[in-house]
Amino acid sequence: MLVALALIWSAAQLPILVPAAGFAVLLVTRILLGAGEGPGVPLGMHVAFTWVDERKRGFTAALLTVGSGLGVILGAPLLNAAVHAWGWRAAFGILGGIGLLWCVAWLAIGGDGPHAVTSPAAPVTQPRVPYRRLLTSGTWLGTVLSGFTVYRGLALAIAFRPLYLAAVGFGGGIIGLVVTVPAFVSIAFMLLGGGLSQRLLRRGVSRHLAQGVLGGAFALVAGISMLLVTRIDAPWLLLPFIALAFGIGNSQTPLSQAAVADTTPTRQRGAVLGTWYAVVAVAGVVSPLLTGILVDAAATPLEGFGRAFDIAGLLMVVGGLVTMLVVRPDRDAERHGLRSASPVAVATT
Repeated sequence: MLVALALIWSAAQLPILVPAAGFAVLLVTRILLGAGEGPGVPLGMHVAFTWVDERKRGFTAALLTVGSGLGVILGAPLLNAAVHAWGWRAAFGILGGIGLLWCVAWLAIGGDGPHAVTSPAAPVTQPRVPYRRLLTSGTWLGTVLSGFTVYRGLALAIAFRPLYLAAVGFGGGIIGLVVTVPAFVSIAFMLLGGGLSQRLLRRGVSRHLAQGVLGGAFALVAGISMLLVTRIDAPWLLLPFIALAFGIGNSQTPLSQAAVADTTPTRQRGAVLGTWYAVVAVAGVVSPLLTGILVDAAATPLEGFGRAFDIAGLLMVVGGLVTMLVVRPDRDAERHGLRSASPVAVATT
């Protein structure tokens, strides 16, 4: 399935190489690209989890999430050089070619791991749980809420952060730095959070603490930092809070994915993770629209940005607190009949 998705998003790049390809071709290929990329992350996460013990899922998810961020950080300068050398269409050809090479490599060395449902080492007694129960558990709902609020903040950053910084009075060079730093903060805390969660689980700490409380704390800190961004006037003091507001919140994502995986039967994990991503991704559509409305309705753009940032911060605070309270993977795994897959006693939650 991963190969099929990779072929779709790779093939979607290549028609742009044709000089006669215009806006209509660009529009259709972007739709195909989205269709290929959309299920890619949850499906890739599902496959990655077949290669590791359940206590290592948090750090594994962190590595995969960091990989996508590094792709942007490392790939952007290279693609920019290619565009300057050969024109903008070359970037699409390069990405499409890399995707096809990945397909060849995956067919040669990739595949499901020893914990896949088809593997002899996989659990064979896991029951099939109604999706209604899986998608209404405290773990699923709590992680979706925090994920939605954090993703809303990230979408706000992508669409409006440079405009806000310019309205505050930052110059172009500083804006570039401020936009880049949160990406490195995000990578650092994702690896730190995934590693810490794995270490806690090895020591017998409950998943409620190692995934729910820890993940919710990341969203909570991001929300508080976002609220402080609009209340600090000194630029030198504003920068670290911007880095935390837009960088640390996404560190809850790998822990949320691990928590959801821990409460879902292996055969149903891909669908449940995919649904999780689909709901969370709606924030990427809603956030820019609502922010634009707030900015247009305000007396000044800076006032509108301030309101948008405050709303985003409050939502992350609420999402983080709810996650810390209701995300209890050990309890939900027991309720779903997966008690053998959750070695930490529910009483510890």
